[in-house]
Amino acid sequence: MFKVEVSENRLVPLEKRRFADLNLRERDHLQEWIADKPDALGEKLLIVQKEFAGFADTNERLDLLAMDKDGQLVVIENKLDDSGRDVVWQGLKYVAYCSTLKKAEIVKIYQDYLDKWSDRENAVVNLCDFLGAEDIDDMVLNEGNNQRLILVAANFRKEVTATVLWLIGHGIRVQCFRTSPYSLGEEILVDLQQIIPVPEAADYMIGMVKKESEEKSSKDTQKGIEGRRIKFWTRTLEELQRRGVARYANISPSTRSLLVRGTDVMADCEYRMSSSKGAVCVDLYLTRSKNENKWIFDRLKRNRKEIEKRFGAEMNWQSYYAKKASRISYLQSCDGFNEENWPSRIEWLCEHIVKLEGAFSEPLARLNQELKSRGDAILPDQDIDGSVSDA
Repeated sequence: MFKVEVSENRLVPLEKRRFADLNLRERDHLQEWIADKPDALGEKLLIVQKEFAGFADTNERLDLLAMDKDGQLVVIENKLDDSGRDVVWQGLKYVAYCSTLKKAEIVKIYQDYLDKWSDRENAVVNLCDFLGAEDIDDMVLNEGNNQRLILVAANFRKEVTATVLWLIGHGIRVQCFRTSPYSLGEEILVDLQQIIPVPEAADYMIGMVKKESEEKSSKDTQKGIEGRRIKFWTRTLEELQRRGVARYANISPSTRSLLVRGTDVMADCEYRMSSSKGAVCVDLYLTRSKNENKWIFDRLKRNRKEIEKRFGAEMNWQSYYAKKASRISYLQSCDGFNEENWPSRIEWLCEHIVKLEGAFSEPLARLNQELKSRGDAILPDQDIDGSVSDA
């Protein structure tokens, strides 16, 4: 820290001092400076108590208890020349104690502070003014687990800064302020600077923590969804086995909303069951080459009435020629994916996947033989039964 000698246009270094050498004490001096001027910590804070010891089953007391503009409690712990090894643990204990304080308790704590240290001020009036609220009922105080911790010291040990950075990375709001005394003749100057997180990077760090938290939450949600799907398809496969449908015995339950099995009679053609929030569905999905899919789909569709008669209902025939695949499906709308609805969903899927295979197995087998016999030649006008179409 320097003094500017304007007349000589030069910097004069100030003498850096230790609080102990200046006979300055933590409680009598540093604590009182911050209590009198909490804005020195870089934001608008309202001191609501000093030396607060209102914790059940313990005689511990925190240095300063404040409130920020969001109505969250802020624990301020002050040390002088050295932070000590245990300051983070000590501060976190106090934050945990304060996390349970309710609005009425906070108002009383603040009123007790005002009664002792001010002249006839009213806690409710001051809180409303500080938070910009019209009435105490409009205020939300100490919501959730968003309490904060501010550590003030001349020097921070490496184990303290490493722990603070780890806490910040896990969404705990902790700040470290370095306070350094200097002498200028008979005057004492104090430099108070936030060092963790660096102010210029604070918003970035908070943003990254929020992003990581959202990503973790999204992953956890996805894992939960995948777990439920595995459970659902496991029950579906068990029901198919109970019904004697042996061809699904070697199928594994899926993490997707879809369960797929090959047709056996034609490669790259699938029987699929799906279960989404609003519907259950069975379908035949063609995934061969573009021209072969079109050829197979067109010939199946020429026999649509016969196939749908075997199936027992009209189906949805979707030809995605431009996208290669084609699909023939039957869908049933249903309410939600709640577990109590699973038995009816599973029964529907098991019943209709058997019907679907019964309707398509023979036509697909015939078409497969025809594809093998023709080699690479494409016969676009030949019907499934070998006759020539009029189309």
